[in-house]
This record gives sequence, structure tokens and C-alpha cells, in this order.
Amino acid sequence: MAAGSTESVSFRIRREAGGFAAFMRRAWKRWWVKVLAVFAALIALAYLALLIFVLPGLPSVDTLKTYEPPLPSNVRDTNGMPVYSYARERRVQLSFDEYPKLLVAAYLSAEDKTFFSHHGVDYPGIVSAMIDNLRSSKRPRGASTITQQVAKNLLVGNEASYTRKLKEAILAYRIEDVLTKQQILEIYLNTIFLGRNAYGVEAAAHAYFDKSVDQLTLPQFAYLAILPKAPSGYDPDRQTARALARRDYVLNEMLANGYINQAQHDAAVASPLGTVNKRTASFESVPGYFMEEVRRQLIEKFGENDDGGRNPYSVYGGGLWIRTSFDPNQQTLAQKALRDGLLRYDKGRGWTGPIGHVEIGANWLNALLGSNIAVDYDNWRAGLVIAADGDFRLGFSDGSTGTMARGNVTMPIRGGGGMAASAIKVGDIVAVAPEGGGYSLRSIPKISGGFVVEEPATSRVLAMQGGFDNRVQSFNRVTQAMRQPGSTIKPIVYAAALEAGLTPASIIVDGPFCVDQGARLGQKCFKNFGNEGGSGPHTMRWGVEQSRNLMTVRTAAQIGMPKVVKLMDEIGVGKYPAYLAFSLGAGETTVSRMVNAYSILENNGRGRPPTLIDYVQDRHGKVIWPENWRACDRCNAPDWNGKPMPRPVVRLKQIVEPMSAYQMVHIAEGVIQRGTAVVLRDLDRPMFGKTGTNTGPKDVWFIGGTPQMIGGVYIGYDSPVNLGGYAQGGTLAAPIFKEWAVKAYEGMPKLPFRAPPGIRMVRIDRVSGRPVFGAWPNDKDPKPAVIWEAFKPESEARRGPIRRDLPTVAPTKAPPPPKPEASDGDFLQRQGGIY
Repeated sequence: MAAGSTESVSFRIRREAGGFAAFMRRAWKRWWVKVLAVFAALIALAYLALLIFVLPGLPSVDTLKTYEPPLPSNVRDTNGMPVYSYARERRVQLSFDEYPKLLVAAYLSAEDKTFFSHHGVDYPGIVSAMIDNLRSSKRPRGASTITQQVAKNLLVGNEASYTRKLKEAILAYRIEDVLTKQQILEIYLNTIFLGRNAYGVEAAAHAYFDKSVDQLTLPQFAYLAILPKAPSGYDPDRQTARALARRDYVLNEMLANGYINQAQHDAAVASPLGTVNKRTASFESVPGYFMEEVRRQLIEKFGENDDGGRNPYSVYGGGLWIRTSFDPNQQTLAQKALRDGLLRYDKGRGWTGPIGHVEIGANWLNALLGSNIAVDYDNWRAGLVIAADGDFRLGFSDGSTGTMARGNVTMPIRGGGGMAASAIKVGDIVAVAPEGGGYSLRSIPKISGGFVVEEPATSRVLAMQGGFDNRVQSFNRVTQAMRQPGSTIKPIVYAAALEAGLTPASIIVDGPFCVDQGARLGQKCFKNFGNEGGSGPHTMRWGVEQSRNLMTVRTAAQIGMPKVVKLMDEIGVGKYPAYLAFSLGAGETTVSRMVNAYSILENNGRGRPPTLIDYVQDRHGKVIWPENWRACDRCNAPDWNGKPMPRPVVRLKQIVEPMSAYQMVHIAEGVIQRGTAVVLRDLDRPMFGKTGTNTGPKDVWFIGGTPQMIGGVYIGYDSPVNLGGYAQGGTLAAPIFKEWAVKAYEGMPKLPFRAPPGIRMVRIDRVSGRPVFGAWPNDKDPKPAVIWEAFKPESEARRGPIRRDLPTVAPTKAPPPPKPEASDGDFLQRQGGIY
């Protein structure tokens, strides 16, 4: 080192930190610490993402506390028996306690044997499934618990993604916090899809075994338990061997888990599946016009679907119980009477063509079922033509087939040349009936009509047939077909006249009647049916019985058409302008409205619009419609308590003056006895009614009945066509009514029509309408010289003054004593009294 040089030295002093910071610094130098830190950061980020992106979108499991699965709405008839169901999903809800213990054990063994020990997620099961999936190249095995399946079915959905599985697991954990294990199982067993459109185990029991769950056997429990995985994969018809193998696996698991013993296991394994053919509910064959009208009214009131919970009482998910006025016996009779009448008219007019046509693909049965076409008249069937080489090969909705020989297809084609055999082709759906060893062609009538039956005391509709068959012709002609009622409107016209002061004995001229329509249109002259001329003055009664148009028009003009159309509106027939033509039935209306109008007349002028639905209950039994419904107190009492008999509350409105309504009914009884509906006279019971034939004639009508039931029928083409000169209400419509009435009234008491207070029954000359003294009506003669006529107080004709200036002549011999058997009191007794 050189002299004088200096050496500089610098030092850095670092002080070692102590405590946790020093420990962390030393630890960070180790690689495994860094790995753990990264892993923790990823978990934190995942949890943060969970908080931000997943958890906020999860539905609340609290809704499951009050969860109610979609249930079909069920219809009961007037006797309280279930007859129909509105359903897109077959489902029956039961409580957990109603499920057999072995059934529950079967599902636990098949789906989640640790259900009662885990808290929503089976972590050992997940690990086991992952190991199995790594070892096997087969379809990956899942590890969803029953709780996770509930979360998926009701809260998450079936999206195939890891996000869905994550949501499912989180919700399952939450569900276990708010519901008991039994509540979770109840929801699961009521909602799981099991094939054949069955949702829930009870519905599946009926779909596969036609039994309730409490009637099933152990092997049947085990079969139902295999279905949640893949119902179509274990179809009892197409996958029988696979279904048996899986069922036996469940039985093995039940044995291993201690639910059954070896003897039970062996007996169950030896049993066949025992399923029934795929079927629909037994009551779905109920005639559809009535039920479709009920459905339409319910949808209008409550909605078709629940719309995300906004319609809790929806028709297809609300589980409603609908009590209707549907009377199965009356429906059957009305349906048959109308069909027979349509076929009588249509007979011999040729084949009307196929009911429908479908394109046959790989499966003709699916094509036929998809058409929703069927025929249930007598022994007729709807057959699909699946081959037309030589004879015709037919397929039916139950999967069976049959042959229709060409010799059985000999009907000529209506409106065209040739025979039906030359026009039928593959894919046609035709009506056939058994004949010999095969089938014979039938023809669905082109003419149609409507028949409705109503209870006048309550305005409840008992039966409704809106055409030949609703699955062939869905248009309901009872409520939707607007037709001219012809002379059936006349009782409404004359009821207005009676209210205006006329009497049944009022004299009205049956003669030419013309009105001036102005310089441009000139005169309008009315005519009787068949262009018959007038016959001079007659009583109102005679004019109704003989259905004289000129008398009706003259009466309407006399009292004023505004009064007539006002009553037509009030009684529910329709709103019409005040033109005289409407007094002869020129205004369009429905047979339902006309029957209701006659019911109002029979009920002494009181009534309401016709009803099909008595009341609607929710799934818990609470009446939700009508809003002001009140139960009938003591109606279900086991015995009479000596007090006045209870009656259901029926709110009716007074529409027609009571005495005028009764007078009109009393007059219309003569239509049956000696008028245009004399074909009904041999029914031999108090009955009123009126025939109708409109211009053409294009439609023919009859409406009438007894105090118990009013029926109405019309027939005509949907596109109006002349029916022929012989067609009249008395020759076509009244016989249809008669066929129904013969059976419908069988066993019913013969009740007289009730007269309101104030009505006076007076003996009059039937032809002149004048009072008669000393002579009595003959109840056995349909055309007696003297009849009882109904008058309002002070309206009947009076006895004239005694002439004092007439000479007196002494009798040559004493008059015979009066016969004591004839008196007003005797008449009242014979008629059952006047009420």
C-alpha cells in the first residue's frame, strides 16, 4: 500500500425482525407454502365468484315450505262422482304417511341409501362415483342425493353443466336446513317423473299397475323405484329384460340394507313385472261437449296455466275440484237420441268421406293417436287404412288391426260418382263397425245439431250434446251455432202479449197482414207456413197450437214490437231490432238460450243464465267460485228434524210476470195435446213445448218439457242447406226429443205445472174462448169442446146480464139432479192442487 493512502470501508447493518413477520418470511422461502397460498387464493377467488355470480341467482328454498306441485283439475258430476280430469301431467298428491314403508325403502335403496345420514350432499358417494367413473369406460355414474334431485326438479332445472351441479349442491344443503327428511321425501315422491306421463308415485302406480300404492306388492315397489333414472330405458314392454335386471338389483339392495328378509327377496325376484298396457284414465271416455264447455268457462275465469305462480288456480295445475250439474244418465240418453236422429235423416244419402287423413310414417299407431280422432257410437270404431291392396287393412288406437273386405265398402260417394271403395286410400281414417269376421264401412252424417237438457228450477244444465261426436266435430252447436229458431220464438212473443193485457182466449184474426216499408221497399206481406191462407178469427191458444204466423205477426204489431224484442233480450234469447220479422224467429240464437228461456217460463218467469258449474274448490277444499257461494245448511243431515226442509240457495231473477209465464206454459201444453207436437202426446204426462221450422226449411227445432226437465233440440247443416219440403220440427226434431224423453222421464212422478197465486182456472169453449157453464172438460179427450183456461184476476169473460123480458116456459118434466162428481175442487184434486 502506498504511503499516505487511505482505505475506506462501508458496513450495512441489518436488524433481524422478530415475531410473526419473521416466521412468515422464513416460511415463504419454502415451496410448499407457496403452493398452499396459491391454492387458498384460488379458493377465495372461487368463493368470491360464488358470492357474486351464483348465490344471488339462486331461488329461495323457503318456497318449498309451502310448495304445492301442479295437480290436474278434477270434475265431479251432479252426484259428486269424479267423471273427468283436465291434465297435461298425470299426478296424484299424497302425504308422506300415506306411502307404504316398503315403497320408501325401495326408493332409498335405489336412489340414496344414506339419505337419513347426510345433509343434502353425499360426499363419500361423490368420491366413490368419481373413482368408479375413472375405472370404467361406461356411462358416468352420478351421485345425486334425493335432496339434490328435489333441488334440480323444482328449483334449478335440467341444464347439463357444472354450474347447475354446484347450484344443486348448495340448494340441497339449504333445503336440509328448512325441511325435515320426511318433507323432502314427500315432495320427491309426489313430483318425480316416472314415465307414461305420470308425475309422482301414486300416478305411476295407476299408470303401470292400475292400482293405488297401498295395493302394490314388493316387486312392484321395486319396479317403480328403478324408473327415476330413465323411464323409457326400463319400459316394461320394450325393455323387459333390462327392467327385470334393474328391479332385482333394487331388491338385492333392500335385502342388504335390512329392509326385507331373504324369503321376501326370493319371492319378489321370482315374480314377473305384472304391468298393464299403457292406458288413459278410465273417465276420459266421458262425452266431451259438456266437459269442453266447462273447461272453456274455467280457463276464462282462472287461466289455463299458472304463469309462474300468478294463477294459483289454473285449470291445468291448480288441482281444482269442479262440481258440475252433469248428469251421466241424461247425457247418455241425449247423446244417443241426437245421434240416432241424425243417422235416420242421413241414411241412404251415400258415404260422406273419411273422418280424417294422416301421413303414415314408421309407426302408424303414433300417427293415429296423434290425430285425436275416435268414434264411440254403438260398436263403431275409427280405423286407419294402413294397406289398400285388395281388401283394406285397418289399424286401431289400441294397437290391434283388422280387415275390411271390399264387399263391405259398397256405399256410393255422396255428391259424386263411384263407390266408396275407389276413393279410400292409405292414411284415411274411416268409421267402421264389426261385421262377420271383419269390418264394414260406416258414414258419419254431414247433418248435425245440438241437444241440451236443463233443470228449470235452478237453470242447471244436465246434459249437452253439440254434434255427432266431439272428437270428429269439435264445434259445439249447443252454445256456438247461431241459428234462426223459427216458431219456437212464438211463446216469447205471446208472453209479451199476455203481459200487455191479452188473454189466452183473446180473439186474433188469422188473415192477410201487410206492412208498408216505405216508398223504396213497398209492402211486406206475411204468410203462414206452407203459404197457407188465413182461416179467420181464432183464440190466441189456437194460434199457438197450430203455429199460425199471421196471428203471431198481428199480435206483435198490436202490442208493439219494442215490447216483444225487450222481452227477448231480458229472457236471454238475443238483442234484435224492432222489426216484425223477428216475431217469427228471424233473429239468430242458440238452442242453449232457447231452452233457458223456456225454463224461465216454466219456473213462473224466474230464472238466470244457464249454468254448468255449481261451484269450484281449490285443492284444500275451499270454495273459490262463485265468490258469494253459501253451503246448504242441514242438506246433509242424517235424518229429518221436523223443521222445514233445507233448500240450496238459488238466486233467480223475476224476468217474466209470473201469471203471464204460467198462462204461456198452459197454452203450450195444447201444442202437445192437439198441435204441431202431437207426436209426444202418448208420453202421457203434463208437458209443454213448441216446434220450430225456419225458412227453407234449413233447421228444425223442438223445445219443451216438464216441471222437472226442459230439453231442446235442433238439427241442420253447419253450412245451411235446404232439408227438404217434408222437414218440420214435428217430423224430425220432436221424434228426437221423444226418444230421449221416453227413458229420461222413466220413473219420475207426473207433476202438474205450478200456477202462481192469483191465477183463475175458468171453463171456456175451446174454439170460441167464451165461458161455459154446466159443462165440464173431458181429460181423456185431446180435443174437448170445453177446456180449463188460465186467466189473471178480472180478465176472464163475464156472464152476461139476465134478460127479464124473455118469456118463461114451464118445463114439461123435472130436470135430473146435477151430477156431483164434477166440480172445481175435483179438478184441483186431480191436478195435484194449484200452488
